[in-house]
Amino acid sequence: MELSLDQYFSELQQAAQRIAPMCLHTPIVHSNSLDQALGCQLYLKAEHQQHTGAFKYRGACNALLQLSPAQRQAGVFTVSSGNHGAALAAAGQQLGIAVRVGVARTALALKRANMARYAAELITIKPGMAAREAFVAEQQRSGRLFIPPYNHPHIIAGQGTATLELLQAVAPLDVLLAPLGGGGLLAGTAVAARAYGVSQVFGVEPELAADGWASLQQGSIQPAMAPLSICDGLLTNLGSHTFAVLQQGVDGVLLVNDEEVLVAQQLCYRTTGAWIEPSSATVIAAISRYAEQFKGLRVGAISSGGNALPPQ
Repeated sequence: MELSLDQYFSELQQAAQRIAPMCLHTPIVHSNSLDQALGCQLYLKAEHQQHTGAFKYRGACNALLQLSPAQRQAGVFTVSSGNHGAALAAAGQQLGIAVRVGVARTALALKRANMARYAAELITIKPGMAAREAFVAEQQRSGRLFIPPYNHPHIIAGQGTATLELLQAVAPLDVLLAPLGGGGLLAGTAVAARAYGVSQVFGVEPELAADGWASLQQGSIQPAMAPLSICDGLLTNLGSHTFAVLQQGVDGVLLVNDEEVLVAQQLCYRTTGAWIEPSSATVIAAISRYAEQFKGLRVGAISSGGNALPPQ
C-alpha cells in the first residue's frame, strides 16, 4: 500500500529528527551573479557539502537507523554508481554495520575511491539495470538486507529532509527543482514542497536518460536508457514507490542536454565557487534553458552532489 503525500510528510518530519545527530545542516547558496545570469532568485541547497559529498547520506542514515539489532549484525548490501554506496558505507561505519556494494566497472574512479574510503566491500558488476538486478537477486541469499538507492519510503523520507531545511530557511518559494534519476530525491522534494504550498515542482533529467520523463508521460515505469549521459548519478529508472509519489506531487520533468549541463557546471563555479558534479548541475541547466518559465521567480533547487574532479 502506497503512502499518501501527507503520510510521507509525517515520515519526513520524523526522519529529520532521527538523522539530525549524523547529518550536516548544509548551507543555502544565493549568489547575485548567478541570479543575474539566470534571471531569477535561486536558492541552492548545498548538498554537495553533505557528508560523503551528496544528499544520499540523509536517506542512508534514515534507513540504517531503523534496522533491528539482528539486521545490523547481518549487514546490508546495495547497488550504486557511487554516491549512495559511499553514503551507506559511511553511515554503516558510524553504526557498526558492514556494507557491500555492487558497482559498475564503468563507475568513476573518484566515486569508487569514495566508497572504499568508508570500508565498503566493493563487487564489480557490468553497467546497466540488468546487471544491477542480477546482483540484487544473487545477494538476497546472503542474509544481508538490501538497502535500495531510492525505491523505499525510508530513503524517500530521508532525502526529503534537504528540501525541508531549505523551505524552513527561505520559504515562500514559487518553484522547486531537483535532479531525477531513480526519484528518491525528487519524491522527497515533492513531499516537502507540497506541505509548504510551493506552487510548482519539477524534476530535471538529461535527454540521454529521459526514462523518468517518459514514465510520467505514459503513466507507467519505463526502462532506463543506455548509460550514455555524463550525468552518471541519474542513469537508472524509477521505482514503484518513487513513481507513485512523482505522479501525485510533480508538475513535470524538464530535459537538458549534456552540453548545457557542462555550461551550467562552469557557471556555478564562476558565480559561487562551488564545483558540483554534472548530475547536480542539471537544475541550473534547466533554469537557463527554460529561462522564460522561471523569470523573476523565487526558485529553490537541490545541488545534489559534488563528487567530481575540480577544474585544473
